[in-house]
Parts: sequence; structure tokens; C-alpha cells
Amino acid sequence: MTLQLDRPTRLERPQVLEALPEVMSQEQREFLADRRLAVLATGRRDGSPQLSMVYYHFDGHDLVVSVTTDRAKWSNVRRQPGVGLIVNEGRRQLVVYGRATAVASDPMRTALHRRLRLAMGQDDGKDDRALAAELEEAGRVIIRIEPTHALMNN
Repeated sequence: MTLQLDRPTRLERPQVLEALPEVMSQEQREFLADRRLAVLATGRRDGSPQLSMVYYHFDGHDLVVSVTTDRAKWSNVRRQPGVGLIVNEGRRQLVVYGRATAVASDPMRTALHRRLRLAMGQDDGKDDRALAAELEEAGRVIIRIEPTHALMNN
């Protein structure tokens, strides 16, 4: 067997530095930004899906979801960061796949909770220290999702 050297092998190919194609179209971004409720799918230890209805905020780049540390979705995301999210409106739906990051420490946890509360119209104006204490007492953390792929069904 002869090795062909007329084109670069996978390891020799230069890394592409240009921007990757958009993960979502403008229509998909607007659909996601205009809604707040979704079904979040995470992977259980046995490989089966775990589904939860969640409130979220999408800022055009990532999604944030507030959960407590005693929930299955928190454990699942820490073990397996690949997630799916479905946002429905009648028969129209947007499916978003992405990589989740578990955010349990401040100041990031507090900043993302404030972002979510502002989007929901629930920010009570507490300073960061008071909000962090409230989140700690409630065991609240953030799942931050960076979309990698999206599909819209009409």
C-alpha cells in the first residue's frame, strides 16, 4: 500500500481561521429570543434522556437556565455536557443542540442569574452580595448553553 502525498493528510491541513458559518439563522435567533419556555434534554447515566421544562434567556450568543444542585439536570450536565433544547409554538419548533457549562461560583453565577431575572422582569434590585447569599441559600446555579447546531420545523 502506497501513501498518497499529493494532498495534505488530515493532520497536515492548516487550521481554518475564518469565522465558522452561523449556528443559527436570523429567523431562528429571533424565535429563540422571543420566547422563554423550553424543554431541556440532558443525558442520564444510563444513556437515556432526561427532559425538563425550563425558563431560559437567550442573548444572541448563549442560553442560561437557573437550576438547583439537587436536580438531575445539574448532575447530568456536569457529567455529560451535550444537551438539546426544544422551543415550541404550536406545530412550529426550534431544536437547539449545544454544549452546557455548569456555573456554580461567583461572580459569574450571580451575573448570569441577574441577566435571567432581568429578562424575566423579576430583578428586585438586590446588590450582588445579597443576591449571591440568596442563591447560595437556595442552592441555585446556572446551566449555560452554547449552541452548536439548530433546526427549525414549521
